Amino acid sequence: MTRDESSIELAAWLKTAPGRYLLAWEQARLDQAVADAFGFHALQLGLPELDGLRANRMPHRWLASDTLYVPQPLPVPPPVDEALLQRPAPPLPALNCEFEALPFPDASIDLVVLPHSLELARDPHLALREVERVLVPEGRVVIVGFNPTSLWGLRQRLGHVRRGMGLARERGLFLPRAGDFIGYWRARDWLRLLGFEVEAGGFGCWRPPLASERWLQRFAWMDRFGDRWWPVLGAVYLICAVKRVRGMRLVGLLRQERRVKARTAPAAVAPRQGSATAARAAPHREA
Repeated sequence: MTRDESSIELAAWLKTAPGRYLLAWEQARLDQAVADAFGFHALQLGLPELDGLRANRMPHRWLASDTLYVPQPLPVPPPVDEALLQRPAPPLPALNCEFEALPFPDASIDLVVLPHSLELARDPHLALREVERVLVPEGRVVIVGFNPTSLWGLRQRLGHVRRGMGLARERGLFLPRAGDFIGYWRARDWLRLLGFEVEAGGFGCWRPPLASERWLQRFAWMDRFGDRWWPVLGAVYLICAVKRVRGMRLVGLLRQERRVKARTAPAAVAPRQGSATAARAAPHREA
């Protein structure tokens, strides 16, 4: 399956009932994850159907795609923050490039959003290494991916087994066929090996793998209790990480720390000439 065929299949799946349900959850969580990320340059790799940078306020934002397929925009829920509705969002410039060879210099991007980009990349290891290369020190990366240990992942594996045995029908798979689903802890290990520090992470979309909108709505109560009772069974996960560089320290934090130490340090008292304190501090001389 070519990259264009994979993108077409994913775009078609996002128009289904579970696809819209997944897209709504990811859009809401990405709005929260990127709203407080500051800098000048932000980049989203893949999934043009999702505007992962709409809640970010960086002046320069790009949307990169590694295929020639141009999907139609899908309806997404409005942002939770009403201030974002009043602020007109400029269109994201579209770039066509390989995720394993990004056309940006080293340490030039402040934020990178990867919505299902690693699991659909030709070489996810090299793609993540490229993200580490273009990120500035203390830059942020947000990764969204399918959870293979969820009910949706189990349904997908059973579909692959049935297809291998010749028992599955044409629509035996629940999720798109393309891509290798990368687990939550596996993605964290990759980030740690590249020097990232994971700041936050979590799961979402706990409803069963059902294709009907009616039945998905009947199991909406699972989203209210899933985060507390069965978090690892969420169909999708989100990871926020920061690029750490050894031997580097933010000057602003260093100055602030010095000010705090100066305010909390005890004041030095100099004894006056001829005072009792000076007499006790003077060395004793023998006559």
